[in-house]
Amino acid sequence: MRKPLMTYPQAQRAVWPLVSALALLLLWELLFRQFAVPVYLAPKPSDILSTLISQRDALFGSLLTTLKVTVLAFLMAIAIGTLIAFLFVQSRLIESCLMPWAILFQVTPVVAIAPLVIIWIHNTTLALVVCAMLVAVFPVLTNTTLGLRSVNPGLLNLFHINQASGWQILLRLRLPNALPYFFSGLRISSGLALIGAVVAEFVAGTGGSGAGLAWQILQAGFQLNLPLMFAALFLITCSGLALFCLMSLLSHFFLRRWHDSALA
Repeated sequence: MRKPLMTYPQAQRAVWPLVSALALLLLWELLFRQFAVPVYLAPKPSDILSTLISQRDALFGSLLTTLKVTVLAFLMAIAIGTLIAFLFVQSRLIESCLMPWAILFQVTPVVAIAPLVIIWIHNTTLALVVCAMLVAVFPVLTNTTLGLRSVNPGLLNLFHINQASGWQILLRLRLPNALPYFFSGLRISSGLALIGAVVAEFVAGTGGSGAGLAWQILQAGFQLNLPLMFAALFLITCSGLALFCLMSLLSHFFLRRWHDSALA
C-alpha cells in the first residue's frame, strides 16, 4: 500500500516551510488591516502583490539585469576560486603568498572597493560583475582548498605505494574528496554573488532601462513608495532562495549515490 505523501521526509521539508510562510503572510495581512497601518509606513502583502502586477515590466526587467550580473559574477568566482585552489594544493609557498590577499579582499567591504572598480573599468556591467565576484570568490576558494587537502592519509599512501602520478592523485582522489566541500562553497557563494551585485548597483547608481533592482529600491526610497521597495526586496529574496535551492539540487545530483551528506 502506498504511503501518504506527507510521511516522506522530502515532502515535509518542502511543505512545512511553505505552510509557515503562508501563515505568516496571512497574519501580516490581517494585523495590518485590523490596525489600519498606513501604506507609507509599511505595506500589506496585498499592496506588494498589487505593485508586482502593476509594475511587472519594470520590476522583472530590473530583475533580469541583476540576475545577469549575479550569474556572470558567480561563474567567474567558480572559475577563479577553483583555479587558485588547485594552485594552493600544488604548493604551500603559493598558498602562503596569495592567501593573505584573498583574505584582504574578503574582509574589505565591497562598498569601499566598488567606486574604485567602477572608475577603473569603464564598462558598467563588467565593473558590477567584478565587484560581485570579489564578494563571491572566497567561499569557493577556501572550501575547494579544504576539500582538496582533506584526503585520507591511508588512501594517499596507497596511491603513493602504487606509484600513482600527481595527476592521478588529483583526478582520482583529491577531486572526488573535494566535491562535497566545493558544492558547500557554491551554496554560500551563489547568495554572496547576488548580494555583491545589488550592493555594486547601489554604489554605481545606474538608472535607465538597463537598471537593476537596486535602482528600483533607490527610486522607491526617494519617492517614499514602500510597496515598490518591498516588491523589489521580495524579488531579491526569491532570487537568492532560488539560487540556493538550485545549488542544493546540483549538489544532491552529483553526490546522491555515494556521499553521506546526500543520502539522508
